[in-house]
Amino acid sequence: MALSINDHELEKFIMVGDRVLIKPKTPQGKTKSGLYLPPGVQEKEKIHCGYVLKVGPGYPIPAIQDVDEPWKDKSNEVKYVPLQPTEGDLAVYLQSNTWEIEFKNEKYVIVPHNAILMLIRDNGLFE
Repeated sequence: MALSINDHELEKFIMVGDRVLIKPKTPQGKTKSGLYLPPGVQEKEKIHCGYVLKVGPGYPIPAIQDVDEPWKDKSNEVKYVPLQPTEGDLAVYLQSNTWEIEFKNEKYVIVPHNAILMLIRDNGLFE
């Protein structure tokens, strides 16, 4: 199911929790032997890859309130366990756990952190 988003710019997207916004790589149109593949073949594959654009804050940790220690600063601010992906990583993920969205005629997917199988990080790629 594709959700069309027209009102906001991509920079205004805020990922929630353990979600990651990924721009899928364009699939190969033909095989190594030179056979051209129909468009539906790539969509049926179970594993896809793409580039990480936005990363959510992570898994929330509940605030621990120590009643026995009144001198400690009591803040109800939610803390998070950060996620492994960073912007620019190449992620290999399971297609079955994703949600597809469309923004300005571009296809993006929202992937939960547990659906990401592997990350490829090349720090010198964008320098």
